[in-house]
Amino acid sequence: MSSDTELKVREIIAEQAVLDVDEVKPESTPEELGLDSLSMVEIVFAIEEAFDITVPFNANEPNASDFDISNVAAIVKAVEALRAAEA
Repeated sequence: MSSDTELKVREIIAEQAVLDVDEVKPESTPEELGLDSLSMVEIVFAIEEAFDITVPFNANEPNASDFDISNVAAIVKAVEALRAAEA
């Protein structure tokens, strides 16, 4: 994982979860971090703004999305893939 991308994603998630960045581990799931669906929408918006990308995320059907939110590492990987595709 790109350390810059990973750090920024972890910072965004930590802010929404009201946690220290060090508490947001790659294997952490949204549920483990106390994030609900509204928090995930806020995270997606923040990621789009921070990285100037469009995230294919449907808040009504998050599991049907091409954007994997199963854990922090998956989110970072998805962001990196979107950045590469839009570059």
